Amino acid sequence: MNPFRRRGTGEHRRLVRLIHESPLRQVDPRVKLEISLLVALAVMLPLERLAIFWLIFAALMFPARLAVEMWRQIQRIAWILIVLFVLDWLTVSLEFAILITLRFTLVVSAFVIFFATTRPEEFRLALERMGIPYPYAFSLSLAFLSVSVMSEEWQTIWEAQRSRGAWVEPKGIRKMRERLNDLVALGVPAIVLTVKRAWTFTEAAYTRGFDSPHRRPYRQLVMRPADWAVSAAALTVIVLIFFWR
Repeated sequence: MNPFRRRGTGEHRRLVRLIHESPLRQVDPRVKLEISLLVALAVMLPLERLAIFWLIFAALMFPARLAVEMWRQIQRIAWILIVLFVLDWLTVSLEFAILITLRFTLVVSAFVIFFATTRPEEFRLALERMGIPYPYAFSLSLAFLSVSVMSEEWQTIWEAQRSRGAWVEPKGIRKMRERLNDLVALGVPAIVLTVKRAWTFTEAAYTRGFDSPHRRPYRQLVMRPADWAVSAAALTVIVLIFFWR
């Protein structure tokens, strides 16, 4: 069984899962990127308005069918949030600790909108339509895809080395020091496979005319009336939030 294929879908496992059922899946990727950036801008709001905005945003993630994925991504940084909250509370104030926590969770949640509803090739097309040269757009979309693949590959290497007895979970500080050398058994295969994949990608890209000056994308993004409406609504909401007294 191929460890890089999701059961029943044939897609790479991603750090942020692609939610096909979300209504935002059909929205132009440029609009989704705009929404994510506008939501991320809300971190500049004062605590009271930021808390209200966060609650409204979290409520809207349910009809968008992204609430579960949003919560999953917040859980990934739970320990960072806890440490930051405690440090800010002890060194500054409780109000500041709540503010920083809300800002971090909002930024993470904002980009779930984009990455949970957009494929790497759609990301590339959006960047191209925004005027970014094709080589840079391709590289960014490839990095977007490669992060998830590398995460899966690291997990595979870790499990393979554990099965060979090359890595045992350290218990206690002394045992952890003894196991630092075993990190080589994880790092070397990961580096070798990453370099090999990068070389393969480079050869494949140039074989298909990556540097051709007359390259044209097979698909073209076209803004529909619904996309314009969503874009205008998102911009209107964020302007009202910032200027609301």
